[in-house]
Amino acid sequence: MTGHIDPLGATADVVSDERRPTPGPIAVLPESNPLFVDAIEAGGGTVGELSDDTRGVVWLTASLPDQLQAVLDSHPKIEWVQLPWAGVDAFSGLLATYTDKPLPLWTSAKGAYSEPVAEHALALTLALLRGLPQKAHATSWAKEEIGLSLFGRNVVIVGAGGIAVEIMRLLAPFRVKVTIVRRSSAPLAGADRTVAAADLLEVLPGADVVILAAASTGDTAKMFGAAQFAAMKPSSVLVNIARGALVDTDALVAALAAGEIDGAGLDVTAPEPLPDGHPLWTEPRCIITSHSADTKAMTNPLLAGRISTNVKALLETGRFVGVVDVAAGY
Repeated sequence: MTGHIDPLGATADVVSDERRPTPGPIAVLPESNPLFVDAIEAGGGTVGELSDDTRGVVWLTASLPDQLQAVLDSHPKIEWVQLPWAGVDAFSGLLATYTDKPLPLWTSAKGAYSEPVAEHALALTLALLRGLPQKAHATSWAKEEIGLSLFGRNVVIVGAGGIAVEIMRLLAPFRVKVTIVRRSSAPLAGADRTVAAADLLEVLPGADVVILAAASTGDTAKMFGAAQFAAMKPSSVLVNIARGALVDTDALVAALAAGEIDGAGLDVTAPEPLPDGHPLWTEPRCIITSHSADTKAMTNPLLAGRISTNVKALLETGRFVGVVDVAAGY
């Protein structure tokens, strides 16, 4: 099936016997889609209407957790659920009810969309450093030159998953120095330095660019607030292609107004959608791209590839990609 390729670098997990789902018919919900039906069949699976025989579910909306819960409650033989996005925070309440149960096995699209999201992060980074928000809205010839080069800059990436790895690959030609911030200080291949999240404030003063690429969990909620913006230098910029919940929006508005940072590129916001009339819409050093880092035109073929891979895992290999840690929430 052309185009249905799981990106290189996606990690496959061999699940234990007690967690391995029973092979059987797979339902595509809440509404069927021919592309994903083809993906299941390409993996060797059988697609069927939801019934007592259903053993797997491909859930094609990033919301409606109550509806999914009802499906699982009424069909307790379902042992595998494939979710459509890398982030599963919309299902956090549902996942929490399964922390002490080996099944169903939950898989997400984490890692599948790394390439388009990383590309968007780079685009926002270059736009901010070059002052494109101000220049795009100008109505007369500028009297002062603004803009910085990305080459040789210090970049801090918060997160160590597939998106962070892909961002580092795209940044390599710019000869930047990359610091990764993650749960532990265990080194990440390709980074110049890796620090634990507890040391975030120590690395922010030297950052020219900060890119948020971490999962949205209780631990990462509003991890960027007044203290973090105060620690950054006035010439630095923030890019968020993760989740809006990682940033205290009021603190960001204040930091931009006070000149604590030089710009912000936001594909995600809190709240989302960002209401009309919010001050970030008129902030001249802010770009908002309305959660379009990975449009359906980009992600559907990638999700199809992930589904095919995991159907093969269900039927043959047991090597699932994107397994969700229900306790950690991602």
